Amino acid sequence: MIITNTETVPNREITQVLGIARGSTVRARNVGRDIFAGLKNIVGGEIEEYTKLQAQSREQAMQRMIQDAQRLGADAIVNVRLTTSMVMQGASEILAYGTAVKLS
Repeated sequence: MIITNTETVPNREITQVLGIARGSTVRARNVGRDIFAGLKNIVGGEIEEYTKLQAQSREQAMQRMIQDAQRLGADAIVNVRLTTSMVMQGASEILAYGTAVKLS
């Protein structure tokens, strides 16, 4: 599966647009991470636990988007975007979406 954030795939022609492929996940913080993050917030620096949580969430959303595109019979996903929104206090959604296409 070719995945790109551009409108086209170099040296390939889009022959069919199959629709929007999307994948999302909602993740919440946990108490252990929050305590450590609170301490880190006092002294400054990167909060690595949250960085890892966000990276895992992005990867899961991307994998779900790929599965959705495969269900549609796509060869590629173009115009891929990622977005984050807060669902409730301490929980956020990561959404990956793009256009599922067939290539020649």
